Amino acid sequence: MAQFQGTENYIATRALQVAVNASVTLQKPLLIKGEPGTGKTLLAFEVAKALGKKIFTWNIKSTTTAQQGLYEYDAVSRLRDSQLGDSDINDIRQYIKKGKLWEAFESEEQVVLLIDEIDKADIEFPNDLLNEIDKMEFYCYELKETIKAVQRPIIIITSNNEKELPDAFLRRCFFHFISFPDRETMKQIVDVHYPKLEETLLSNSLSIFYGVRDVKALKKKPSTSELIDWIKLLLVGKVSGDLLEDFKTNTEVPPFIGALLKNEQDTGLYEALRNRTKRSY
Repeated sequence: MAQFQGTENYIATRALQVAVNASVTLQKPLLIKGEPGTGKTLLAFEVAKALGKKIFTWNIKSTTTAQQGLYEYDAVSRLRDSQLGDSDINDIRQYIKKGKLWEAFESEEQVVLLIDEIDKADIEFPNDLLNEIDKMEFYCYELKETIKAVQRPIIIITSNNEKELPDAFLRRCFFHFISFPDRETMKQIVDVHYPKLEETLLSNSLSIFYGVRDVKALKKKPSTSELIDWIKLLLVGKVSGDLLEDFKTNTEVPPFIGALLKNEQDTGLYEALRNRTKRSY
């Protein structure tokens, strides 16, 4: 089977490549954690692209239940149809809405199943999926059928670490934490988006960006995606690398700082620090 080595649009560290390929080999879900903006969700799409597989995405919300991933039975519509006499209410299948697990299980070809931000759901949500993920099957009571996976999907689960996940669930996963990219890795990521970026602009923008991230007590540190947005604004605003150099040593806030800092507390803290000292980046 093909090995995941990243793609032209996704820079994957060696450790992340090993984690993806290990989870595929072991046939265990890959649990990915890391701060927002480190490419957890995008990873699933790039794995699917690299391995030539279709992807099913299950976006988890605070109200999501495990049952919704399997199927939902629309009893209300069936009752209404029985009163109106417009449909064959004995055909229960028409009242079954398949969930993402069902869709992934019935695929003739192996697919990638992304369970995105699992920690948003209730604490019991992961436990409610244990048997289905472990045995690759579930029972549909309305149809009196057991739905089994034709091909075991590659399951990638993301978490922002908002809640601790149950030990029983963790035991069934291969775990990897995506660390925030170091400067050299970030250069490669930026190069994917802006392959002809002036070297001075790249160097100075990274210096300022990591300087902002180093500010203690920030409520939200800027992420990779926010750096990409900021560089785009610098290009559109024709801010040169030499001009950006000045912002490394003076007290003035760099242009378009709103792309990096997303609340008034962090902006105020950053401005106060720059006014207090000429910090060298």
